[in-house]
Amino acid sequence: MTTRPIAVVGASAAGLAAAEALRRGGWRGPLTLIGAEPHLPYDRPPLSKQLLHGAWEPDRLRLRTEDQLAPLDLDLRLGTRATGLDVATRTLTLDGGEQFGCAGVIIATGVAARTLPGADRIAGVHTLRTLDEALALRARLAGGGRRLVVVGNGVLGCEVAAVARELGHEVTLVGVEETPMAAAVGTEVGALLAAEHRARGVRLRTGVVDGFETAPADPAGTGAPRVTAVRLANGGTPASEGVAAGGGEGGASRLPADLVLLAIGSRPAVEWLADPALDTTDGLRCDAYCAAAPGIYAAGDVARWDHPVHGRPLRFEHRMNATEQGMAAARNLLAELAEAATVPAAPGAGDDAPTQERRPFAPVPYFWSDQYDLKLQAYGLTAGADRVEATVLDRAERRLLALYGRDGRAVGVLAAGLPPRQLRALRAVIATPLPWEEARERIGAATAAG
Repeated sequence: MTTRPIAVVGASAAGLAAAEALRRGGWRGPLTLIGAEPHLPYDRPPLSKQLLHGAWEPDRLRLRTEDQLAPLDLDLRLGTRATGLDVATRTLTLDGGEQFGCAGVIIATGVAARTLPGADRIAGVHTLRTLDEALALRARLAGGGRRLVVVGNGVLGCEVAAVARELGHEVTLVGVEETPMAAAVGTEVGALLAAEHRARGVRLRTGVVDGFETAPADPAGTGAPRVTAVRLANGGTPASEGVAAGGGEGGASRLPADLVLLAIGSRPAVEWLADPALDTTDGLRCDAYCAAAPGIYAAGDVARWDHPVHGRPLRFEHRMNATEQGMAAARNLLAELAEAATVPAAPGAGDDAPTQERRPFAPVPYFWSDQYDLKLQAYGLTAGADRVEATVLDRAERRLLALYGRDGRAVGVLAAGLPPRQLRALRAVIATPLPWEEARERIGAATAAG
């Protein structure tokens, strides 16, 4: 009987890591990697930084070349979307109507950028999630001197604002929260970031976008009306005391714009998963082993799984987690299939073939953000903290440290300007949540060590 394939849905960092781990783990049967984009798997974090800035070209973002992928012997389906999954039979449906049953499925479809109604019909209004979207925005930023309004002052919005200022553009950063990146790092660190952006000439505004103003299309362009301004509901306000609202407009509801980036968050790419056996509330719900159902696993931005250390379901949109979870999902899927005695043994493996067992996925979350010459690095959970203690260690050198707590325990730490040895020490402290005062003392000792 022909062995059914394992299918990895999502040619992303998580999907590629899963495919490689499947081969390393002994899967010698058919292996299908499905990607909605036409590109080979590539790295996403540089899209809003090095690629947008022009320092890197697309080839440098590739995670693997065609030659490097060849040993995996993949049935590679790029430019193809999965449109359905029958959980009971593990049958995938693709956008061309093809259906095939699988021995197992790993879902790594990531997230899609959120947008605003009608924005896709206006020239000059962009989102930034894919390589093609990043290249389109980079082309519009070439040459300098444009007025860019960034809607959304989270991580992506702040990173793009920084790049655009370095390229010489006028930048207005608008958010519904007064403090940039407050949801991710808290108001204390966010206030320091706000000061950095103001010092670089970014205008900060607080408000909700009410719509866009447009002008007739350029006859030589796409035929779509082009954006000329962003409207804010109720006029909006300067985001902090002493910040001009831009161009002498005060509390005006109109922000002139040649370009607009919508950086208003993302949504997990689960709309194609309609089987009632799956819970797709805020991503694909999984157990501690990254399993959403028997033989169905998830990894990366799309997965919301039971973190065994933190004791609650979590979903991370962080690059390191994507790779680590892709490998974990592959390992656990193989262990499940091995238990069912369906894994084709590697040729010549014999009695030396490794035994398989499922293991809970319990990473120490990590993320970073580069803005100007400031690099933020965080371990653990920084979002949703009920206690934050931020300390500026050296303002001139932009060295800072923040500790994040939840329910009396320290669960996250963020730093900027610290040497690698101290960063590793911070990770060790936060790997397991500790009582607040104990963690505070250990963090102090780790940073005092020089």
